[in-house]
Amino acid sequence: MTDKTSKRKEQADSGATEPRLLSGGNPQIPKGYGNGPVQAYIAAMPGWKSALGRRIDAIVEEVVPGVSKAVKWNSPFWGVEGQGWFLSLHCFTHYVKVTFFRGTSLDPVPPGPSKHPEVRYLDIREGAFDAEQFTDWVRQASRLPGEKM
Repeated sequence: MTDKTSKRKEQADSGATEPRLLSGGNPQIPKGYGNGPVQAYIAAMPGWKSALGRRIDAIVEEVVPGVSKAVKWNSPFWGVEGQGWFLSLHCFTHYVKVTFFRGTSLDPVPPGPSKHPEVRYLDIREGAFDAEQFTDWVRQASRLPGEKM
């Protein structure tokens, strides 16, 4: 057996599977609802991005008690039950892109434009996370009507 085959067999025997990283290092996590799939996504984020994912998740949980979570389209989502999703993120090679679904209603408006009229993006590069501003945006976004997906 080759090393690759041995590793696959060991994983199959133990029931463990490593998430595959798609282009840009975005983890491929099966669609799922709740904290488990989001934590699996965060754990699979490569390098410094995993610590950023944990920080983002902690901020959202602190600001929005009882926040709903899911992984859809290989991205984690956060929302409010009955209101929809207000936030998502996605890994790229050199940054993590955060999506605010009602971003044009936030003050100040997040810097990244979108082809969708209400969406705004925040590209976070290593060492450039403004937790105070992000927390304020999460607070604002969670109070707005969310996106139904």
